[in-house]
Amino acid sequence: MLADYFGFEEHDTTLGTEIMAGITTFLTMSYIVVVNPSILADNPQIPIQDGINLAGYSYNQTVAMLAVVTIIAAAVATLTMAFYANRPFAQAPGLGLNAFFAFTVVGTLGVSWQTALAAVVVEGVLFILLTAIGARKYIIRLFPEPVKFAVGTGIGLFLAIIGLEAMNVVVADSATLVTLGPVASDPTAILSVLGLFLTFALYSRGIPGSIIIGIAATTIAGYAAEFFGLVGAGTLTPAMTGATYDISPVAGAFVSGLGAHGLTTLDGLFSFGLIVFTFFFVDFFDTAGTLVGVGQVGGFLNDEGNLPEVEKPLMADAIGTTVGGMLGTSTVTTYIESASGVEEGGRTGMTALVIGVLFLLSLVFVPLAAAVPQYASHIALVVIGVVMLGNVVDIAWDDITNTVPAGMTILVMPFTYSIAYGIAAGIVSYPIVKLAAGKRDDIRLGHWALAAAFVLYFFVRTSGVLQGNV
Repeated sequence: MLADYFGFEEHDTTLGTEIMAGITTFLTMSYIVVVNPSILADNPQIPIQDGINLAGYSYNQTVAMLAVVTIIAAAVATLTMAFYANRPFAQAPGLGLNAFFAFTVVGTLGVSWQTALAAVVVEGVLFILLTAIGARKYIIRLFPEPVKFAVGTGIGLFLAIIGLEAMNVVVADSATLVTLGPVASDPTAILSVLGLFLTFALYSRGIPGSIIIGIAATTIAGYAAEFFGLVGAGTLTPAMTGATYDISPVAGAFVSGLGAHGLTTLDGLFSFGLIVFTFFFVDFFDTAGTLVGVGQVGGFLNDEGNLPEVEKPLMADAIGTTVGGMLGTSTVTTYIESASGVEEGGRTGMTALVIGVLFLLSLVFVPLAAAVPQYASHIALVVIGVVMLGNVVDIAWDDITNTVPAGMTILVMPFTYSIAYGIAAGIVSYPIVKLAAGKRDDIRLGHWALAAAFVLYFFVRTSGVLQGNV
């Protein structure tokens, strides 16, 4: 029955091959079950009563809630990919977008976490509608090419600095803004660095699950150091007060976010629009790029280099994002780690089915997610951040009119702690340098419209005008 439904013969695969491919992909991306809750629940910029940490719940209770939500969102999206798109691609809340959610939207912009979830849901619904009407090619033409290619690298730097800060490898400095932390004396920094290089070593050897192995090894080492008295109790491990599978505090919170949470002023509406736009932009092009990249590994692309019936996996992504936002997590996207399963021979939705089932089975281990220290979980951010720097090779650096917007996108993201500001810098600079260089044929009306929208937004944000009630 499975062979007929997924077309094993047509895709030259077998049930055993598909199962192994699914297990391989799950192992390579299972770190998200630990990392996503850690990013959303333990943001030092957000007071517990105001931010994503839910009032009345301990840290590890909040982590457990978000771990359950992460798993369910990943399972729903990946199972949709399996049965609707019949592709071996896995999905889960995306790294970078969760950091944008916690550190920029809630932390820097001061938007309530309910409103941030509402933006995720709106973005997901918008994605569904645009995919349904086949507007993909028009959207791709709307965004400057160098900005699209630069976003991945900028997000990589953004993730890396967040991870290094959590590991006490990078610390604040009044003179230089950031500097090297006490790596030689701080137990957290020492253990983090050892765990990071262990993970790099495993990753470079192509070992499936290298990131989750590195996180687990670092966590175990931290508990062992406390147990044997090498460091004081509580120095390397989080305080444990019990976990919970109750997701009711976060599930459905987006409904209140669509109400009065910061959307009663023009400034609030501008901010909400920017958040939705950024979620959509990064999600759309990250997913599209991942689908093409993994499709190339599996030989799925046609003679024109396009993935046939790309609307189906895009729809699975959009559904996953919408469901995830409703449950209480940031944007869901397709994972590049899917390539590991494809390289193992995964060719059909059966691979995705195995991944989805494994995500559901991982619900049993949710309490363990709360036991992982932040410095251990954030090793994943540095590793993935370094890997994402490879996207920079796609940029045509020999053309200054591409270098400027791409460079601005990459530099502004980590230095302002904002993916949105990086995208804005690239989009605003693109038509300006193209026009100055006399390359008017490369500029479309949509480029000017996007640039004008960002300029207007920042004028509203910084001038203090248009802040009355609406």
